Amino acid sequence: MTQELHHHRTGGRAGRQAARAHAAVARLPFLTRTMAPFEVLNEEGLSLIEHNADLILQEVGLEFRGDPDALRLLAEAGADVDGERVRFPLGMCREIIRASAPSEFVQQARNPANSVRIGGSSTVFAPAYGSPFVRDLDRGRRYGTLEDFRNFVRLAYLSPHLHHSGGTVCEPVDVPVNKRHLDMVYSHMRDSDKPFMGSVTAPQRARDTVEMARILFGADFVRDHTVVISLINANSPLVWDGTMLGAARAYAEANQATIITPFILAGAMAPVTAAGVCAQTLAEALGGMAFVQLVRPGAPVVLGSFASSISMQSGAPTFGTPEPALVLYVMAALARRLGVPFRSGGSLTASKLPDAQAAYESAATLQPTVLAGVNFVLHAAGWLEGGLTMGYEKFVLDADQCGMMGVFVQGVDMSENGQALDAIRANEPGTHYLGSEHTLANFETAFYRSETADNNSFEQWLEEGGLDAAARANQIVKRMLASYEAPPIDPGVDEALREFIARRKASMPDSEV
Repeated sequence: MTQELHHHRTGGRAGRQAARAHAAVARLPFLTRTMAPFEVLNEEGLSLIEHNADLILQEVGLEFRGDPDALRLLAEAGADVDGERVRFPLGMCREIIRASAPSEFVQQARNPANSVRIGGSSTVFAPAYGSPFVRDLDRGRRYGTLEDFRNFVRLAYLSPHLHHSGGTVCEPVDVPVNKRHLDMVYSHMRDSDKPFMGSVTAPQRARDTVEMARILFGADFVRDHTVVISLINANSPLVWDGTMLGAARAYAEANQATIITPFILAGAMAPVTAAGVCAQTLAEALGGMAFVQLVRPGAPVVLGSFASSISMQSGAPTFGTPEPALVLYVMAALARRLGVPFRSGGSLTASKLPDAQAAYESAATLQPTVLAGVNFVLHAAGWLEGGLTMGYEKFVLDADQCGMMGVFVQGVDMSENGQALDAIRANEPGTHYLGSEHTLANFETAFYRSETADNNSFEQWLEEGGLDAAARANQIVKRMLASYEAPPIDPGVDEALREFIARRKASMPDSEV
């Protein structure tokens, strides 16, 4: 009898599916956290790591390879340059950054409603980045194509829980390496109207991104506003190479934002200890951010940290383990002390499938990301296999978790409605609240409604196919892509972008580098 009544109340399978499909979901351009960040080190510990980073910069130094102009800039600013090794007086990098780097900034989207604030109490979720492979339940693991790339841009555009279109969401290997950046940047501009990331695989590709942004937004607007943010990775340990320096310079000269990120697998590219990883990460990031500020004072920079552990038995990277979470918490605090935005975190896993391992490891990365107060979250959705694979189903499952985090960061509602005293006064002891005025007024927004989880009865679950989370996500992906409609764009701007791409592609032969 209980099950029959429950079936009757919910309106059957079609009604339940329709309710989930049309659930009201708040679309916010970015999250605003209401809670203080979680701290794992006190003032003494943070000061000691800052001091150790300064000692690394002074005694060991960083190598700036393949960029004589960078060496000249650093020498003129007071650094000790010996060949390509650069050593910095104590506190030099910190002083340069604090003198001009903004503590927060707005990245403009071509749809102003989607512009994001990066820094302060804001959190921005962006998709995973850089995978050569993609995976779905229908076709398995395979090399990514331009079609896959555009699909993920469209999924990010459609998701109310992802605030950013991202960058190289997967590598379209069916397009020559030296030309694919044009197609990728164009997809971000045409298939979405959210903010996006630029190309960094060669300095000229960064300049192409800037030129396309000028076509899209107007040269005058780009001169005065941040419209592109790009990922600049250190070649850890303690090296900045010419490709990354050239790309960083191209964006800084155009007053566009860069995320200066040491990429560290602890035990291989840094010491095995959290404090050692933090000191090295900070030293590398300080050197990179100081260089950007010397190129153009005031150019937006984000302190990035990507640190993970490795299996000491196999050497393979591991994710969702406690040690990288500790590094994340510490680095977030160090960024706040320096006065610049912070990038880290995501939904990371070494699992090859969107399975229980993927869920646990991703949750163990995403929750510290939010609690630490990360401002720009790269790899928030889609990451599989240590970043080698972008998963369609994983993308949707992760985006749903980002939606949950969006509710969590709002904290406890302490308004009169949140306190609910009138409801408690009006409800007799021993009487349920299902039909109370307060419940009826709040039931649509009272709790987060997952778009991927199944919390129905066993019988209902069987009636709807007995699907696991990945299978449900597969259906959602197909439904989202089938419903996609491109956001409007000025036809003249679109034509100018296409002409620029055609001209650039015609100017060079196909290349695999």
